[in-house]
Amino acid sequence: MKITLLDGGMGQELLARSSDKPTGLWSTQILMDTPELVRAVHIDYFSAGADIATTNSYAIHRDRLKPFGAENRFAELHRQACKIAVSARDEHGHGLVAGSMGPTGWSYRPDLAPPAEEAAELYAEIAYLQEPYVDLILCETMSSVEQARGAVMGARVVNKPVWLAVTVDDEDGSKLRSGESVTAILPMIKEFKIEALLVNCSVPEAVDQAIPLLANQYVPIGGYANGFVKITKDFMSKGATVDVLEKRANLGPKTYADFVDGWIEHGATIVGGCCEVGPAHIEELAERLKSG
Repeated sequence: MKITLLDGGMGQELLARSSDKPTGLWSTQILMDTPELVRAVHIDYFSAGADIATTNSYAIHRDRLKPFGAENRFAELHRQACKIAVSARDEHGHGLVAGSMGPTGWSYRPDLAPPAEEAAELYAEIAYLQEPYVDLILCETMSSVEQARGAVMGARVVNKPVWLAVTVDDEDGSKLRSGESVTAILPMIKEFKIEALLVNCSVPEAVDQAIPLLANQYVPIGGYANGFVKITKDFMSKGATVDVLEKRANLGPKTYADFVDGWIEHGATIVGGCCEVGPAHIEELAERLKSG
């Protein structure tokens, strides 16, 4: 069974390498200020063994740029994020580039997202910008069926494979963060010809619960968990900065890889890491996959 190894988290890894205080722009701020850091992270993930570079475009949305007076840079920043990932891939010599499209409104807050039809127009604009550069489009951290629908509808305007990643409740991985069953997402696979279904940006224990419920769908499934203790209420306010979230102290590379081994046993063929899962974790996964 061939396993595709994603990269790890981008935003938190960038902040760990930067001396700047986090802003509401998160990883986009570093793309604007020190783009060479973004390239270095991509290179390090490829060197660790990743097969895919995920563009640093998760948080590039007009509504997130506008409060900082940067909405006019929307298209430029998407192209820049894509070009940096492509450049790192080309230097590495092989691999794919996944165009990241994060949630509209705010992460983990599907109630702040626009209706699917309206969101689809926003995502279509991103898909058109990324199309010349990426090998696939990755709709990430979708917290509800409606939010996921808007993203994949928008992504489908271009002729690229679409992968969908949903985030589940940290306490009950059988549910999306909206409270809907994670299996409620399954009809969208056929409806939108989704080519991979993933669970991301949830604690590993929650991904453990979600993966078996999504197995046997005739498309690749997978997971890439985060390394936060949990998503707190303090972070649920739009514009909050990530320094209100606590990094988990007991999720080193070997421990994380043990979780991933379990996902693979339940059918996952695409694995990697999200926030606070870095190059050392990906290197450990690569070593295990090679030896396996």
